[in-house]
Amino acid sequence: MSPSPTRGPLLLGVRHHGPGSARAVRAALEAARPRAVLIEGPPEGDALLPLAADEGMRPPVALLAHAADDPGRAAFWPLAGFSPEWVAIRWAQEHDVPVRFIDLPAAHSLAAGADGPEGSEPDAVRLDPLAVLAETAGYDDPERWWEDVVEHRGAGGGGEDVLGAFEALGEAMGALREAYGDGGHRRDLVREAYMRQRMRAARREFGDAYAVVCGAWHVPALRSRTTVAADKALLSGLPKVKVETTWVPWTHRRLARAGGYGAGITSPGWYAHLFTARDRPVERWLTKVAGLLREEDRQVSSAHVIEAVRLAETLAAMRGRPLPGLTETLEAVRAVMCDGSDIPLALIEDRLVVGDVLGEVPDEAPVVPLQRDLTRQQRTLRLKAEAQDRELELDLRKDTDTAKSLLLHRLRLLGIGWGTPAASRSGTGTFRETWRLRWEPELSVRIAEAGIWGTTVLGAATAKAEADAAGAEELGEVTALAEQCLLAGLAQALPAVLRALADRAALDTDVARLAKALPALARSLRYGDVRGTDATALGSVAAGLAERICVALPSACTAGLDADAAAEMRGHVDGVHGAIGLLADADAGLRERWFAVLATLAGRDTVPGLIRGRAARLLLDDGRLPAGETARLMGLALSPASAPADAAGWIEGFAGGSSGGGTLLVHDDRLLGLIDTWLVEVPERAFTDVLPLLRRTFGAYEPGVKRSLGELVRRGPGGSAAAVPGGSAPAGFAPELDPGRADAVTGLVRMLLAG
Repeated sequence: MSPSPTRGPLLLGVRHHGPGSARAVRAALEAARPRAVLIEGPPEGDALLPLAADEGMRPPVALLAHAADDPGRAAFWPLAGFSPEWVAIRWAQEHDVPVRFIDLPAAHSLAAGADGPEGSEPDAVRLDPLAVLAETAGYDDPERWWEDVVEHRGAGGGGEDVLGAFEALGEAMGALREAYGDGGHRRDLVREAYMRQRMRAARREFGDAYAVVCGAWHVPALRSRTTVAADKALLSGLPKVKVETTWVPWTHRRLARAGGYGAGITSPGWYAHLFTARDRPVERWLTKVAGLLREEDRQVSSAHVIEAVRLAETLAAMRGRPLPGLTETLEAVRAVMCDGSDIPLALIEDRLVVGDVLGEVPDEAPVVPLQRDLTRQQRTLRLKAEAQDRELELDLRKDTDTAKSLLLHRLRLLGIGWGTPAASRSGTGTFRETWRLRWEPELSVRIAEAGIWGTTVLGAATAKAEADAAGAEELGEVTALAEQCLLAGLAQALPAVLRALADRAALDTDVARLAKALPALARSLRYGDVRGTDATALGSVAAGLAERICVALPSACTAGLDADAAAEMRGHVDGVHGAIGLLADADAGLRERWFAVLATLAGRDTVPGLIRGRAARLLLDDGRLPAGETARLMGLALSPASAPADAAGWIEGFAGGSSGGGTLLVHDDRLLGLIDTWLVEVPERAFTDVLPLLRRTFGAYEPGVKRSLGELVRRGPGGSAAAVPGGSAPAGFAPELDPGRADAVTGLVRMLLAG
């Protein structure tokens, strides 16, 4: 049947992403058989509508519109399989009926700085019509009210009943707008004026035999008899930009309101189930829940499912609900399948209530060339984009894994954060990499933005690296960029980056910045070796940087440094020490010059104790500081003439952190005795000041080391096994080295280090 001319066009007010609304829209369209369907959405998407019928299109998807000259200025119009708009599009295509978008063009909304359909004016408070209607009906939860009146009751019925339901919803929205006004949202008024213009054009073409699918809030405004002149006045002078549009994959998680989507829903996974489950939705849902819990090794039987169904139905009956809703099913699951625990319930809410479904778009969808190249590489390397977190372990000795690493690093350099480096759980070594992958819909915008740099991932990353090098102001930025270039295998970008690096290094006189930059260069040289990239050009730059640090560092470590500055400088000393260890293979004399710097720092009383102690420890660990000299330096640092805070700093630098200082003290009773004697003689007031430093130093030790130190201190001077021939050692330590037992584990240690 066709709508009566006296009633005008068929206005179907819906809730975005509502399965009940979607079923009702299909039923209403089947009943009315309109000659055209108009849908709330950007008209720039009209040319893309035929792709909705493609076999490769699988919701959730979204229309993406972005400014042609600024891809970062973008907006999405998400559609799920249970969205009423998507159902209307597919119905029109199945019945060979014209379908068009009628919302305000993205050319205007993007020019005005709006964030798309989910955006709002910052100073306006948007009325939630569902909340008002739910409160009027005596509900404290709008979602529960909507489930009762639409989702649970709108699954069937005749065409007249469905049309009547839409009429009633439209009248309710009219009453709300009359009572509350438009909420001060001028953008809504402008959008509605444009939609009315598109409706007038449709009337000239189809008469009143067309249908409009839009948010229920807009129905009263579209029915109003506003004049053409009034609408033109609202639309005059709107800013405009050139836009480009395409379809992009979307996710159920990004449909959730918790993700910040203004038109979002709380349970997209649950709604998708309600839309696809034609009968017995509760039983089917709880069966899914049981399957998920079994995958997590929880004991869930068919009897659990039956009992959960009964409990959910009982709760719904007690609350006067037509069917169990999400609230009742989750309460039943918690009580019957989760033993009252919220931990497995949280897993259910994440995996099933929200879900990680990722849509697909056909290859024919328009994309920037960079996206096309990325898609090709994803298929070649079998790196599938997925909405849920996935850990990827790479072995850089394998060509395919190396190619995956290069792609992910190039994307990161372009600002496309599909993968994030993570700590490896399968072992250590420079040939191992671990990535945490997760595809977010917003990455489509990042790809469009990065398209200005080139048509391929390699070309775009190279061009961006060169531009970043030219624009970098600080040395640290360029060194980090050099490291990224080697990780990403951007050999063509390295010359420009190295020129910028040499220029910044020559002009920078800040020792702290030089020291901060050197470790990145040393790592870059190592990565070049692992990936087969020629990084030798970095060697001369790194060596020159190290020479300048060796010259300037002693004068930079003066007594004028406060506690925070000394701690920062100590970190730089550690970083430079590790970096020079990597560089020493290319320049043997560099290591000797660095040890001379450490000796200067360790013996100069104008250097803060924290740095002196750390320098002494580094020399000791490398066999450059005899035990007697170590004890002498500690004795000087802990003498009564030294300020207690400075002495405590020396102890922290020498024995603090995870550097094995506790084990050293266990085996060297002279050093432990010096610390013990100093600590006993610290004045009471000074002890209160140094206590936090000491707690930070000794609190980081392993429990076994703490127990051993406590036992040694309890015995008093000369009480350690090392000092008393034949004496008993603390648990786990022998009186002296047993060469036979030590040799027995040499093979195992070598095997572990080789792995």
